[in-house]
Amino acid sequence: MLEKITGTFSDIMRSLSGKSKITEKNIEETVEQIKMALLEADVNLRVVRRFVNSTVEEAKGEKVLKAVNPGQQFVKIIYDKIVAMLGDKKTDLSLKGPDTQSVVMLLGLQGSGKTTAAHKLAYRLQKDGRRPLLVACDLVRPAAVEQLCVLGQKINVPVYKEDGAKDAVKVAKDALDYARKNGLDTVIVDTAGRLQIDEVMMKELVNIKKAVNPVDSVLVADSMTGQNAVDIAKSFDEQLGLTGVILTKFDSDARGGAALSLKTITNKPILFIGTGEKTEDFEPFHPERIASRILGMGDVVSLVEKAQETVNQEQAVKLQQKMMRNEFTLQDMLEQLQSVKKMGSMQQILDMMPGLAGQINADQIDKNGLKRQEAIIQSMTMKERMNHLIIGPSRRKRIARGSGTSVQEVNKLIKQFEKTKLTMKKLTRNRGAQAKLMQQMAGAMGAGGMGLPAGMDMSQLANMKLPKGFSLPKGFKF
Repeated sequence: MLEKITGTFSDIMRSLSGKSKITEKNIEETVEQIKMALLEADVNLRVVRRFVNSTVEEAKGEKVLKAVNPGQQFVKIIYDKIVAMLGDKKTDLSLKGPDTQSVVMLLGLQGSGKTTAAHKLAYRLQKDGRRPLLVACDLVRPAAVEQLCVLGQKINVPVYKEDGAKDAVKVAKDALDYARKNGLDTVIVDTAGRLQIDEVMMKELVNIKKAVNPVDSVLVADSMTGQNAVDIAKSFDEQLGLTGVILTKFDSDARGGAALSLKTITNKPILFIGTGEKTEDFEPFHPERIASRILGMGDVVSLVEKAQETVNQEQAVKLQQKMMRNEFTLQDMLEQLQSVKKMGSMQQILDMMPGLAGQINADQIDKNGLKRQEAIIQSMTMKERMNHLIIGPSRRKRIARGSGTSVQEVNKLIKQFEKTKLTMKKLTRNRGAQAKLMQQMAGAMGAGGMGLPAGMDMSQLANMKLPKGFSLPKGFKF
């Protein structure tokens, strides 16, 4: 996600943060680097010019040049400017109360991911306590109605369709009546797109909008199209009046041109981003968090939220009790590895960690570890997983053959497990050790460190609770 621009900005930020003195020449050179990075990211030229001019003007003031820590002050200015480019603050859908019907109309060109976005949005709203209805109004693309029905069934959300229908406006109107009769409070209308904007498509969309009176008219755009997404948004907004944008394929966008240009040019907020192929890979767009990722500062808040969504609290308590009794097993370790996988791809997790964003390719880790560790444990019998002490030389050879690895890798995993088990035991019994670990992590992250403290692996990080009484300072941001 935004790997290219994140890598460039991370290098710039590291060179700035250590400076005890900032001169006008430093500022001009840095801003020139940023300008080139933004242009390479396919950011709109008007947006780049505005960013450069405002940054130079503010950075050359006494607030930076005479600051106690001018490097950090300059970094703060750049961060604030990027947040402003992305939209300042998170924007929500304009949904009414649960007793009133709300209609969300999705618009966009063919291939932008409207149908997939519709079911992901329905899934998220359902988790938030809404009762959504998906409406199949794309009567142009072959199998569009069938696709929406399959996706709706997957998440247990009803889909309104009319077999053999030719009039999308009628389908939309009838869907509102169906929703009212069945107590469904949020109607998501999946409309037809074309390969390019044309008069026929726009006329149909205008008529549907008049018929359903949506609270939100949301453009679904492919983030990988860069500035082209901005031009598409302008055209739709002129004729239909957009209230926001959903950017799909955000996880595949290495540049970020669409995200960094949309708000400034169209004045329409980005509401959600698609971050993967799974139904749950759909996140609210937080400008400040994305700005942190771009600058290589990670996104700890989103990381913690993902961990909270995937970790079963009852299992976490049981695991803690096991750790305190020194009963942590290889089966527990396997479950923790699988729990991390539920949080998303390893690359997504790394990109949210301070000091690692844009710096490490997940393939490097997977080649060295996590997938192979999982395969090794799965090649063990349940008896071996519950008691690693019985895994002697002959068993290790069999496990290596079964997992497609080597005896050396099996030995390494068992040693790592023993070390992890010892560390966990110390952490659960010694609050001082917990505090020390948190300090180690903070130090490693603050210094842009590339690794976790000795004896700590990703599974521990995903499920680790802060020590009792420990809290981050008010207003603290990475």
